[in-house]
Amino acid sequence: MMTSATPACHGPLPLYAIGLGSNRRHARHGDPRQVLLAALDALEAADVEPVDVSPIIASDPIGPSRRRYANAVALVASPLSPPEMLERLQAIEAEFGRRSGQRWSARTLDLDILLWSGGAWSDPDVTIPHPALAERAFVLGPLRMIAPEWRHPLTRRSIRQLAARLIRPKPVDRSAEAH
Repeated sequence: MMTSATPACHGPLPLYAIGLGSNRRHARHGDPRQVLLAALDALEAADVEPVDVSPIIASDPIGPSRRRYANAVALVASPLSPPEMLERLQAIEAEFGRRSGQRWSARTLDLDILLWSGGAWSDPDVTIPHPALAERAFVLGPLRMIAPEWRHPLTRRSIRQLAARLIRPKPVDRSAEAH
């Protein structure tokens, strides 16, 4: 288990936190849970070393899709740059039949770079940390299980803190009730 605030590296290699999601059956791999297990195998390569993986959880869909998702987070060590890692993830998604289309629709496989031990990164194709990371319980829950002390490079809050803020009850706006 990771104890450093922001993992600098795994040996000499930078770390990535990769979000995995599926809510559609795959003809060869099976149900969404099996799709994630197959995707984890596909992610492993000569230049991508698995470090840890969260349990697979079930979550409600966001947007128009009605199917529940299977979600997990994997930590991998790799010398790939963020654009190279994104290219790798998109190639794996394509192998699993992902097509460009409606945002938040049912999909066989969704792979996202959530965090990178190099800190923040932004170019036209990839933004790290993932812009919606702090608002997604289906990402923060699994990530908290394997890297609770990894700090968001912009807010400097740990994953544990971000997850706690997300599930904390929100105060009721009493001023609206007075009118």
